[in-house]
Amino acid sequence: MSSTLKAILGPTNTGKTHYAIERMTGFGTGMIGLPLRLLAREVYDRVVERKGAAHVALITGEERIVPRTARYWVCTVESMPVDLKVDFVAIDEIQLAEDQDRGHVFTDRILNLRGNHETLLLGSDTMRSVLRKLDLGAETEPRERFSELRYTGHCKITKLPKRTAIVAFSADEVYAIGELLRRQKGGAAIVMGALSPRTRNSQVELYQSGEVDYIVATDAIGMGLNLDVDRVVFASRSKFDGRRHRLLTPAECAQIAGRAGRFRTDGEFGETATCPPFDEATWQAIEAHRFDPVDHLQWRNSALDFSSLRRLILSLETPSGHPSLIHNPHALDEWVLRRMAEDAAIGPNVAGTREVR
Repeated sequence: MSSTLKAILGPTNTGKTHYAIERMTGFGTGMIGLPLRLLAREVYDRVVERKGAAHVALITGEERIVPRTARYWVCTVESMPVDLKVDFVAIDEIQLAEDQDRGHVFTDRILNLRGNHETLLLGSDTMRSVLRKLDLGAETEPRERFSELRYTGHCKITKLPKRTAIVAFSADEVYAIGELLRRQKGGAAIVMGALSPRTRNSQVELYQSGEVDYIVATDAIGMGLNLDVDRVVFASRSKFDGRRHRLLTPAECAQIAGRAGRFRTDGEFGETATCPPFDEATWQAIEAHRFDPVDHLQWRNSALDFSSLRRLILSLETPSGHPSLIHNPHALDEWVLRRMAEDAAIGPNVAGTREVR
């Protein structure tokens, strides 16, 4: 069998991840890379239901379940065992290749990681143009959203209907809204990346089971979590991205808002609390899934020289040679490496390949 490369592109609620799971479990071995630990756990549970725990591995930055007889590997993108040869590979939410800190990892997987028989790239339609420029030979399959998404404007927290997700961007704000809903509405689930895996999973289950009717979360819920949400409301639309507070882009807002509505059930989005209203052009773009195309991806040289700190930093500065692949020397991990190398109490003590690596 020859190996095929296919890009499945479209907005949220188009069944992309479900399709990838169907394809993966149809092969003897497979691996899928996902953008979030919580989503990886959700997909792991689904694959375990089909194939049994003895045949499914889960690898994230905080969980590692690897049975000796594992045939299917469910991972966060950063944790994918890239030397493993499997029949099928999928990389989810490939538009994150644009992210200044994580993007170079997604780009590396897009360019270099392949299944023996089939590889799927899943993500936003904004990636269509840049994938064509990279000339990967990928067959592109567009997907339409199963349901409509409609803007409903502002609503007070205490007036929100049941099965609503409220999105905020700080722990203080998430907990404050959760406490208000507990007093006024009887309870709410809380989902943030900083929670332990067990706590996050139990909070999602609390909401999914109907024990509480509201979920308060950070933008983590935008990356593919399958929740029974009828409406998504923004308590704010600015976040700290590791360097500065900034407004979310329309495409980022759409990724989050699009979690409203499941399969054929239409969804709604709007604002609450002190969040300013969307301007007409933005909410119309979100409803129509119409955004500026991604024109470049973050890239980092993968052939690194670990013989010394100086040579490592020089090898990191190697350009890609392609106008659509750019290197960001200000990524957090690279910035920390440079500061440590300059620190007289640290840098001179790091010598030799093993220590540098």
